[in-house]
Amino acid sequence: MIGVSILAALFMTANTVFTIRASRGFEADLREATYTKIQSFSYGNLDDFTTGQLLTRLTSDLNQVRMVVTLSLRMFTRMPLTFLGSVAIMVATNLNLSLVMLVLLPVTTVLSYFFIRLLQPLFTKVQERLDRLNQVMQENLMGIRVVKAFVRGEHENKRFEKTNDELYRNSLRVTQLISVFNPVMMVILNLGIVAVIYYGGIQVSTGTTSVGEIVAFTNYLQNAMFSILTLSLMAGNVSAANVSSGRILKIIDSEPYVRNAQEPVNLGELRGRVAFEGVSFRYKGNGGAPVLSDITFTAEPGERVAILGATGSGKSTLVSLIPRFYDVTGGRITLDGLDIRDIYLESLREKIGISTQDTMLFGGTIRDNIKYGKPDASEEEVVAAAKAAQAHEFIIGFPDRYDTAVGQRGVTLSGGQKQRIAIARALLIRPRILILDDSTSAVDAETEYRIEQALETILKDTTCFIVAQRISTVLNADKILVLDEGRIVAEGTHRQLLETSPIYREIYESQLGDGGEKL
Repeated sequence: MIGVSILAALFMTANTVFTIRASRGFEADLREATYTKIQSFSYGNLDDFTTGQLLTRLTSDLNQVRMVVTLSLRMFTRMPLTFLGSVAIMVATNLNLSLVMLVLLPVTTVLSYFFIRLLQPLFTKVQERLDRLNQVMQENLMGIRVVKAFVRGEHENKRFEKTNDELYRNSLRVTQLISVFNPVMMVILNLGIVAVIYYGGIQVSTGTTSVGEIVAFTNYLQNAMFSILTLSLMAGNVSAANVSSGRILKIIDSEPYVRNAQEPVNLGELRGRVAFEGVSFRYKGNGGAPVLSDITFTAEPGERVAILGATGSGKSTLVSLIPRFYDVTGGRITLDGLDIRDIYLESLREKIGISTQDTMLFGGTIRDNIKYGKPDASEEEVVAAAKAAQAHEFIIGFPDRYDTAVGQRGVTLSGGQKQRIAIARALLIRPRILILDDSTSAVDAETEYRIEQALETILKDTTCFIVAQRISTVLNADKILVLDEGRIVAEGTHRQLLETSPIYREIYESQLGDGGEKL
């Protein structure tokens, strides 16, 4: 018996060690698979999930699933074997008393089933409230400066308190249900033991069995019922993992809205001719209202095409269709005569440089951020791109120069500095197509002018799309598109539009007035 006990201890230790390794490995693999799938999403897929939902799935939901994998490799294998072994010995010891299991087993099974049915929707609500909590925290932490600037700390505290309280109440319901289930199962177990002692006592008094057999039978009954009780108590974990796995699979099973064609084409040498042919687009889930309608124009190689219009006219949406962040819902876009949907996505985007108004910088140094699109770029290339973006001058003013840490989301830099670093990042890859989506809104007019002059020098053969709010940004463009409610209402050069487009003339006069001609 001592030898068997030692052997059992060794097996249990090995089981624990290998179970933890397997479950943690499973968790890491699943997290990587989920994260990789998110990276493959198009903008449309990302519109379906909030940041808080994605964070919860990559943390809390994954942890729930990992716990059940751990329990499966330990309890879900050992407990059924313990149950079967105990029942076999009970039958061999006393067949009549074994009939007690015919009553206990169905009762515990039915109770466990209803317990799981009750827990499932509660766990769903808990995870949804956790999504919301993560979303509130993320918004608050990212916008903490705005909160302080508008003295809205108390408001944000109340918003968090409300969300946190909802999570607390739903979590409490789950805990209370589990707390009720545990003693109910213990009562059933104890009733089984009472029944065995009662009927076993009758058999002892009639001489058909011995006290030793009753004691042994009771011990085996406890082992069998403990196995059932353990499995039943794990029903809560299984229910939670079932909800969490469904939420994770919703990500993994999602197909990117923008995908490669069956036989995509890799781009070789590119001239940079971009043509919109009757393009229309609508966002999924916005009631079917078109954002762009019948967009038709051509950008010849090396042309600078400016896009002007009121807020909400579809300017940013239009340029986001070129690198296929979204797919057109009507018409087509061609690049050197090829439909962009037939081009391999990575090959297409490698030829396109993008800088947006909402500048995103990553943790690290200024050099790291400029080299983000071309990690093997030389120091000379980095400096040249920074000079073209008019960023070199302020960069060398820092003590650490290009090794200056930018902080989270570039918090240590001004808006104009971040935009210029983002432009340098786009210029470094020497794109055949450059998209500047209101990317100079935070810089002064003089700096903006110098950036334009630099672009004409180093990217003279690059087709450039410039989205702008300021008309001074677009005066020298080869072609200006005026958008209104998702349609092109005017197209031409600055002077042509002054003569033919009332909308353009109104924008021009409202921004520049009598000083426009002098400018």
